[in-house]
Amino acid sequence: MNESGLDLREIVAVLARTPAGLKALLEGLPDTWVNATEGGETWSPYDVIGHLIHGERTDWIPRARHILAGEARPFDPFDRAAQFKESRGKSLSELLATLAELRRENVATLSGMNLTEDDLGRRGLHPELGEVTLGQLLATWVVHDLDHVAQIARTMAKAHADATGPWSAYLSILRDRE
Repeated sequence: MNESGLDLREIVAVLARTPAGLKALLEGLPDTWVNATEGGETWSPYDVIGHLIHGERTDWIPRARHILAGEARPFDPFDRAAQFKESRGKSLSELLATLAELRRENVATLSGMNLTEDDLGRRGLHPELGEVTLGQLLATWVVHDLDHVAQIARTMAKAHADATGPWSAYLSILRDRE
């Protein structure tokens, strides 16, 4: 662990587990669970998996390489809605398998970078946020995973909120992001 509290082994441990956790939670469930949203422009669990896949392809490792190469130009912008086109016509099982394969490759790539403390402090330029470090990028990757795991659980819970009757008063997940 370094002065920022970042431990690459811990980051890799969480990143490596996310696809299996999502597969265990979602695979084989009826569409009412995996296509549920919180209403409006919110995403279903299916949409979130597609979003994670797009990030595996275009965000985390490409941006890490960008920083390590010392590029002065900003990162390429990230399309937060690309999954709606890219996932079209694919089953959830296909998406979960794709996420698992891409994540295995990316975790192996990350581990193979043999990053040092100095590397974690190297800087890149985010197109919206400005200057960021490699350490911040990697910490964000983990927290991004956890944010979407929580989003999936919250969406699934809210899809069945009415069925809980009076117990809903005890279920804080149903009041999250109201």
